[in-house]
Amino acid sequence: MKIILVRHGQAEDESRSDSVRQLTDFGQQQAMQTAEYVMTHYHPDYFVVSPYDRAQQTLAAFQTRAPKVPAIVQENITPSDDARQALIDIANIDAECLVVVCHMSIVAYIAGLLTGDYPESFSLAEARVFEMDFVMAGMAKEIDRFVPEQPY
Repeated sequence: MKIILVRHGQAEDESRSDSVRQLTDFGQQQAMQTAEYVMTHYHPDYFVVSPYDRAQQTLAAFQTRAPKVPAIVQENITPSDDARQALIDIANIDAECLVVVCHMSIVAYIAGLLTGDYPESFSLAEARVFEMDFVMAGMAKEIDRFVPEQPY
């Protein structure tokens, strides 16, 4: 099984409520670069996304390349949610290759739980691919990583 964790692309400043912040034009480009890479190298059979707008917009870049792949909104993968509970819920999804689009810092904590390593920050729109026989803390190995163009 593979879980591909993706952080959303660059979002507008924090003058709006966190849940409705939108991707910038540059963030849209980052999302497209990441989606292109992931969809060229992997074949997801399920998408999972945060309810926040910027994550939904990042996922949209994937859905244009794979419109028949089902997607669900998982309410507990927002920035300050509990990574352990989120991973339990992710583990209950029946998929061989799962793309999860969410946020810092939960994405780093989920990655750390999967590998048993200390959480490492994700760049904007970064994707990391983890492979495991089954979803359980410490059972995954990171096998690939893609970082799109970053702002200066």
